[in-house]
Amino acid sequence: MPAGEGGSGAKDGSALAALQAALLAEHAAVYGYGVVGGRIAEDRRAQAREAHDAHRARRDALRRAVRRMGGSPEPAAAAYSLPFAVPDGAAAVRLAAELEERVAAVYADLVRAGEGGLRREAAAALREAAVRAARWRGTGVPFPGLAERTASAGRESL
Repeated sequence: MPAGEGGSGAKDGSALAALQAALLAEHAAVYGYGVVGGRIAEDRRAQAREAHDAHRARRDALRRAVRRMGGSPEPAAAAYSLPFAVPDGAAAVRLAAELEERVAAVYADLVRAGEGGLRREAAAALREAAVRAARWRGTGVPFPGLAERTASAGRESL
């Protein structure tokens, strides 16, 4: 993910903060997909693996982008709280959709904070997360990533 446009103003500070938030969300998504992969039915395992790989790639790109902006990438936590119990495949599908919606929300913030190439990459990541969420849920939302526009606002766990 490319760094934002040059300079060191408040816009860069908010872009770096939004990059760090996206990185933390990607750390959580990678962890969450580890849980999904352990519970998902065989027929959706490839879909979970592809999503896990995509989040790992985004996480790694975000680490590089944070460094390019002069920051130190936030480390992953040892574990994350799940928003609900995941005892079976159906719950794993719900968790996957939840992960994607949460990732979309932080990328929406990065779209607002970023400029140029950073904004384009954030918009692409937002679109990818929204598409994956729709595939997991079987339906999409009108404004993916914008909690104030959807019924799924106010989440604080993973």
